Amino acid sequence: METETLATIGGITVLLILSGVFSGSETALTAASRPRMHLLQKRGNKCAGIVTKLFSRREKLIGAILLGNNLVNILASALATSLLIGIFGETGVIYATVAMTVLVLIFGEVMPKTYAFHNADRVALLIAPMFRYVVALLSPITHTINLLITATLRPFGVKFDTEEEFTAAQETLRGAIDLHMGDEPAVQRERVMLRSILDLSDVNVGEVMHHRQDIVMIDSDLPASDIVNQVVSSPYTRIPLWRGEPDNIVGVIHAKVLLLHVHANQGNLDLIDIDAVSSPPWFIPESTSLHDQLQAFRRRHEHFALVVDEYGSLMGIVTLEDILEEIVGDIADEHDEVPVGVRRQSDGTYLVDGRVTIRDLNRRLNWELPDDDAATIAGLVIQIGRVIPEEGQIFTFEGYRFQIVNRRKNRLALIHITPPAQPDGTKEEAELE
Repeated sequence: METETLATIGGITVLLILSGVFSGSETALTAASRPRMHLLQKRGNKCAGIVTKLFSRREKLIGAILLGNNLVNILASALATSLLIGIFGETGVIYATVAMTVLVLIFGEVMPKTYAFHNADRVALLIAPMFRYVVALLSPITHTINLLITATLRPFGVKFDTEEEFTAAQETLRGAIDLHMGDEPAVQRERVMLRSILDLSDVNVGEVMHHRQDIVMIDSDLPASDIVNQVVSSPYTRIPLWRGEPDNIVGVIHAKVLLLHVHANQGNLDLIDIDAVSSPPWFIPESTSLHDQLQAFRRRHEHFALVVDEYGSLMGIVTLEDILEEIVGDIADEHDEVPVGVRRQSDGTYLVDGRVTIRDLNRRLNWELPDDDAATIAGLVIQIGRVIPEEGQIFTFEGYRFQIVNRRKNRLALIHITPPAQPDGTKEEAELE
């Protein structure tokens, strides 16, 4: 009798250990870092490869763990109840319930899950080889259970959509970026860069292009010597050429290519054939996403494209540098004409050039101005007022105050913006370039 009692106690102990293993494994395999496992797998870690495969079959993995955990817990409770009924009679059921609840809670749930949570990657790598066989062994049962669950939830309109899982993964990544620790300027810039990379597919070239009124273009019918002088006086490397009217772009001239022909025709620059020097223009629709355009730049080995609207009219130009600046911020060299852009005032307000994009302003100042219907801050003010405002006019929108400081013809050149006060009574601050 004593031998049977000891065997039963030993069996309960083993089952509690298995319960802890199952519980800890569930926490470890769900909390383990998927990117780190992928990186370790690429470095040749076989256990990390097993963890990655288990991740790809998550439904079967969770089903196998829960099935195994419930089996050992129920079996342990049954053995404990049988043992204590034999010792205490009917009251043994109560003793068994209390004892197993405490033992399973401490040793089968809380303790292993706490350890696994704080050492998720290490535990996942340790138990992955064993659970590969557990999942395979219990796969028929878990597959049947999953079919039953799917059939049960289908009448309620519940579906397991892979597209939603992809969206959730993106949101998880964005959340991880926002949780990137530190408020130092360098860390803030890193967060902005990482967010910008994820946003490339959501931003169109029309939102970052240089508007046609700001670009330099040259009449291709001018004498070659005049064209050379205009190219030399321009700060840009690539310049569109037009013929007849500015909308009729016939080519793009590259300063370096022109320089080679200037060197070859030093005696008479007018002998240069401008049409032969220029390259064909590349037109793209304004709805092209930055991600697609970046890939197109790489495929064509070009850095310059002309943006047109749905009617084929020239809207502006976009360059590879414009897309890179969406990720890393403004890039200026010794030849760039850097605009004033945004100037912070001593009272916490800002003087903003009307051509500054809403997206750039939101990114630099952590604002949340809408950019669905307008690309620039001037466009937003016109949208708010539904008129082209006069100098001195004031508009308020979502706590922001916009005052027109300078207007040039129909263009809002300079706008004074007062951001809403923060809960602590201070104005928003950000590092400006």
